[in-house]
Amino acid sequence: MEGLSPGWETFDHVADIGVRGFGRSLDEAFSNGAKALFSIIVENLDLVRAKEEKRIEASSFDLVGLFVAWLNELLAISDLESMVFSRFEPRVSQRDLVVSSKVFGEPWDKKRHGVGIEVKGATFSEARVEKINGLWVAQCIVDV
Repeated sequence: MEGLSPGWETFDHVADIGVRGFGRSLDEAFSNGAKALFSIIVENLDLVRAKEEKRIEASSFDLVGLFVAWLNELLAISDLESMVFSRFEPRVSQRDLVVSSKVFGEPWDKKRHGVGIEVKGATFSEARVEKINGLWVAQCIVDV
C-alpha cells in the first residue's frame, strides 16, 4: 500500500470480495469504502445519479465495527428501498463511535445501472480501520 492516495478499490479474497476506502479523514475513507461497495453491486457506479437523499446512522464498539455496521446499513436500505447510491457524506465520531450520514442515489434501474454482483453483507474478515502513511484506510471483506 505504498504511495496511497484518496480513493477506493476492491480486492480479491478467495470466494468473496474486499472493499477498501482511502482518505485524508475518516469521513473520506468511509465514503470511499462505500463507493467500493456499490461498484460491486452495479456495473458502472458513474451511471448512478445522486437524485434522492437518505439519512443513515450506525454505531458500534470500535472503528472497525463502525465501518462494517455502516456498510451493512447501506446494504439494508439499498435492499429494502430498491435503491443504489453513488455519493456518501458520512460524519464519523471517533469519540461516540457513531457514523451519521447523508447518502445520495436513485431507484435501481437494472437496465441502466446494470447488475453487478449481489452483496449479502459486510463482514469482519480482514476488517481494519487505521492510519497508514498519513491516510486513513477502511476495509473489510463482503460476502457475495
